[in-house]
Amino acid sequence: MLPFVTTQRAVQTTLQTDEVKNVPCGTSGGVVIYIDRIEVVNMLAPHAVYDIVRNFTADYDRALIFNKIHHELNQFCSGHTLQEVYIELFDQIDDNLKLALQQDLNALAPGITIQAVRVTKPKIPEVIRRNFELVETEKTKLLIAAEKQKVVEKEAETERRKAIIEAEKVAQVAKIQYQQKVMETLTGKRISELEDAAFLAREKAKADAKYYTAKQAAISNKVKLTPAYLELVKYQAIATNTKLYFGNSLPASLFLGSCAFNCVAASTAGETRLISKVRGGSTL
Repeated sequence: MLPFVTTQRAVQTTLQTDEVKNVPCGTSGGVVIYIDRIEVVNMLAPHAVYDIVRNFTADYDRALIFNKIHHELNQFCSGHTLQEVYIELFDQIDDNLKLALQQDLNALAPGITIQAVRVTKPKIPEVIRRNFELVETEKTKLLIAAEKQKVVEKEAETERRKAIIEAEKVAQVAKIQYQQKVMETLTGKRISELEDAAFLAREKAKADAKYYTAKQAAISNKVKLTPAYLELVKYQAIATNTKLYFGNSLPASLFLGSCAFNCVAASTAGETRLISKVRGGSTL
């Protein structure tokens, strides 16, 4: 190196953070907003230092990162509305910037790696900010109302399910009670049928017993009541059956079987007559 002729610069090859401040951005609606700070975390590989410094000087980050950030951010804002940039798509700005920067660096300056990009919330005009706050307030109220509605719907659904469960329980209990009554009725009917059958069997048994008794008696009488036995019973009945007749109550004739009796005895008073019937030679 020659004094006062050769110069030297220190180039960082470790992880570093570059900051870009107060970046203007015009939306598709014509509103200009400012992003307070954009941080780009990057690292330069040692083997690529010479080529990058030779092509883009030692302040390579200004040409490759700072200017590229302005360009990419303006393209993004010009294609979207303030609502999208400030609220709806704000969470995508970091990733979009990182991807765009890395693609250009891979083509122009291989060896620089973008690790992360952090973008702060844009600054917007005060009037628009208040409107956004009012909108957010109304959205919050709407969300609260929607949540309340969901709670009411859930409570109503819970009450409906509870009512359905209660009705199903009542229906099941009624069904069980109905089945129980049916079973009781069938059981009572069965018991009544059994009692009727038992009564019928008893009566039939009694009738059969009487019939059997009468039948056996008839058979016994048929064997027992021979003409000789009937003749014996007849005379025994006559022997035990004695009647006295007085005065005008005397019948005109007394017959028993094929024998007639005309036995008359005069009383000691002369007015009463005793009629005695004699059967088989016996005096009554």
